[in-house]
Amino acid sequence: MFVLRQSWAALRALLVLTVVLGIAYPLLVTGVARAMPARADGSIVRAEGREVGSSLIGQPTSDAKWFAARPSAVDAPGAESGGSNLGQNADEQKKAITERRAALTKANPNATGPIPYDALTASGSGVDPDISVAYARWQAPRIAAARGMSVADVEKVIDAHIEKPALGYLGAERVNVLDLNVALAQRAAR
Repeated sequence: MFVLRQSWAALRALLVLTVVLGIAYPLLVTGVARAMPARADGSIVRAEGREVGSSLIGQPTSDAKWFAARPSAVDAPGAESGGSNLGQNADEQKKAITERRAALTKANPNATGPIPYDALTASGSGVDPDISVAYARWQAPRIAAARGMSVADVEKVIDAHIEKPALGYLGAERVNVLDLNVALAQRAAR
């Protein structure tokens, strides 16, 4: 009799958990996702009628006309990501920063001021979509020269795309690289 009672209790628990976790919870998550379709579908950015990327995944570029994202520890598209896990005193990290500093100085001869930290260090995920406002402004002279624009016009694009810290205090002001580059393309099309 004791075994039969335990079996019924286990069966009832199985049925309740199946309904809650196998039906109700997935329907709730699907409903929340459908309430925010752009986010649920990967935050795809469209420009001129075509998909140009996701605002959640940083994309590398080497063209002087575009804003550059943060360096990545992995040279792969968004399917693979990851940080370097190197400490600030690791010889490999110091070497990478020295190489990045030299490459950035060469690619941005008109930039003024020190190179921002996020231009030199790889992001934790390897695919950060945002850069600091300082890094965007540091790149402005290169982009202006490559596009035949004034630095002030490039800085207006930056200013229009500054995102405030989450909840007003978490993190720092930042700009989304893909959004900046789409705005530059739209400005050039005018």
